Amino acid sequence: MPSPETTTSAGSADKPFAIVACFEAPEPLLHALEELRDLGYRDFDAHTPFPVHGIERAMGLKDSKVPYLSLLGGLTGLVGGMALQIWTMGYDYPLNLSGKPFVAWQAYIPIGFETTVLLTAFGTFFGMWGLNKLPRFFHPVMQAEAFPKASDDRFLVSVESSDPRFDPERVRELFKAQGAATIEEVQP
Repeated sequence: MPSPETTTSAGSADKPFAIVACFEAPEPLLHALEELRDLGYRDFDAHTPFPVHGIERAMGLKDSKVPYLSLLGGLTGLVGGMALQIWTMGYDYPLNLSGKPFVAWQAYIPIGFETTVLLTAFGTFFGMWGLNKLPRFFHPVMQAEAFPKASDDRFLVSVESSDPRFDPERVRELFKAQGAATIEEVQP
């Protein structure tokens, strides 16, 4: 296997923002991620053209909190929708309709369902944006020459210099050992 080519993008400062490695297949990417995780790195990320099964485990990621935010939104919608109707029809503006009780909860189910669905969707959408720190219109790793290939046919791993264990030479050696096609320094 030929030695990976090493390049520098966007200037030449003393310490790069990140080291980016480009892999041609998902298997070497997973092995590189597992090794980074096992060595104690935390500020690294993977960029792939399609979902790669097992990438969360390889990176050591915890389970998502989005389902809990969705549940919280749904419960808020259900309780809020039902409470609004019960208060409005039973206490604030009671109407005697055909002799039915003031709080006829069976009639409130459709609106309770709709507010549940609405606030579940809001909890999911805004929870995902908040946990992923979106919107992010630019990130320095996007300057890497190989970055556009991550949406086509290549698999990238980036290790940021903010990681306490970051050592550019050690990271390059790790990527070379895992069979990276290219290794690139990205400047801030």
